[in-house]
Amino acid sequence: MIDYITGRIAELTPAYIIIDNGGIGWFANISLTTYSRLEGKTECKLLVHEVIREDSHQLYGFSDREEREMFRLLITVSGVGAATARMMLSSLTHHELEKAILGADVNILKGVKGIGLKTAQRIIVDLKDKVGKPTGTGEIFVFTDNTKREEALSALVMLGFGKSAVLKVLDRIIRDEKDLTVEELIKRALKSL
Repeated sequence: MIDYITGRIAELTPAYIIIDNGGIGWFANISLTTYSRLEGKTECKLLVHEVIREDSHQLYGFSDREEREMFRLLITVSGVGAATARMMLSSLTHHELEKAILGADVNILKGVKGIGLKTAQRIIVDLKDKVGKPTGTGEIFVFTDNTKREEALSALVMLGFGKSAVLKVLDRIIRDEKDLTVEELIKRALKSL
C-alpha cells in the first residue's frame, strides 16, 4: 500500500494532481483544500489513500494526515464513497467537518452537494465517537476537570447559545487558562460568544 508520494508537481488542478516521481507520473484525486495548500509549489509530499476495485485503481491525495484521516472515516459510512468524501473535504475543512459531526449540525453537512438529510444523520451517528480522537499526530489537549467544562456548557446552552459554538469557545479558554472556576469560565465564554 502506498503511504505517500514525493516528487515534482507536473500538473495541478482543483480536482487532481500529477506528481512526477522517478519518471512515473502519479495521478491522484485531491480536494480543494489540498489544491489551495499546494498551489504555487513545484514539489510536494502527497499523502495517499488507495481505492482498489476490480475495474479501477484510484489514488486520493492529501496535504496533511488529518485530512486523510477524516477522508478514511467518511468512507466507512454507508452511502459515502470516495468521491462524496472528497466533495465534503472540498466544501469544508477537516476541522469544520469534525465540529459539525461533534455538534450534530446536520445543516452544515447537508450544505455539501450530494449530502441529503439521511446521509448527514448517518455520518453524525457513525462518526460522533470516532472524530476528535488522537491519531498519534497533532496537538492533544487534556482537560483535567471535565465537570467544570460540562457545567459551563450546560449553563450556556440553557442561555440559548449553540452547543458547537460553546464547545469551541470553552475548549479555547480551558486551553489558555486551566484553573478557572465554573463561574469564571462562563463569564469568559459570554465575552467571546
